[in-house]
Amino acid sequence: MELIISLISGAVGGNVAGGLMKNFSLGTVGNSVAGVVGGGLGSSVLGMMGGPAADVAEAAGGGMDIGSLLGTVATGGVGGGVLLAVVGVIKNMMAK
Repeated sequence: MELIISLISGAVGGNVAGGLMKNFSLGTVGNSVAGVVGGGLGSSVLGMMGGPAADVAEAAGGGMDIGSLLGTVATGGVGGGVLLAVVGVIKNMMAK
């Protein structure tokens, strides 16, 4: 369940980042794909590193409480936005 939430929030984060940074936008589909990948990777990597989402989930016994849910949404959204920015920078550099 947490992975699905991370992927959805990553897609939203990618589209929000694409809307805010027009020069890095990849279009709606591109923003969504980059966001989904970034959301999944961001949440997984932060969870393996023992980030805030892992701490909240561990404290809650691995259950889905509001803190764990918010941590998952935040890491997915940020991961999606960051990956979109990275891909956008690379795309712009290649276009020159």
